[in-house]
Amino acid sequence: MNLNATLILNSLAMLIFAWFCMQFVWPHILKALDERREKIADGLAASDRAEKALAEARVEVKQQIDAARNKAGQIVEQANQRHGQILDQAKADASAERKRQVAAAEADIFQAANQAREELRVAVASLAVAGAAKILEREVDAKTHRELLDKLITEI
Repeated sequence: MNLNATLILNSLAMLIFAWFCMQFVWPHILKALDERREKIADGLAASDRAEKALAEARVEVKQQIDAARNKAGQIVEQANQRHGQILDQAKADASAERKRQVAAAEADIFQAANQAREELRVAVASLAVAGAAKILEREVDAKTHRELLDKLITEI
């Protein structure tokens, strides 16, 4: 065989093989490459969307945390105000109770003083009658004795 004929036959076989590959194999390879390219593009787009969503979520979370901190601060402030109100109310109640107890004690003291005065009047009246009886050297009857005591009590 001639070198030229072999070279031509090999070239022809190569061309047939290249044509066959271009007709039947190459479209499948290009299709697979295009599908892979689309999947990669979709993945990158999804990654971009996810990054944007993550950034938005971070912003929203930061806003919610700030709102929660503000609300917690307000709750603490309200608790402090309520604490002050309770303390003020307790002080007012204690002051009112103290005034009530002081008034009750003063009333008891006033009543005890009046009772002591009354007992003192009776004792002074008895002493006065006894002294008068000694001076007069006689016993005064009960009716006169009672009248003298009543008169002395009203004068004192």
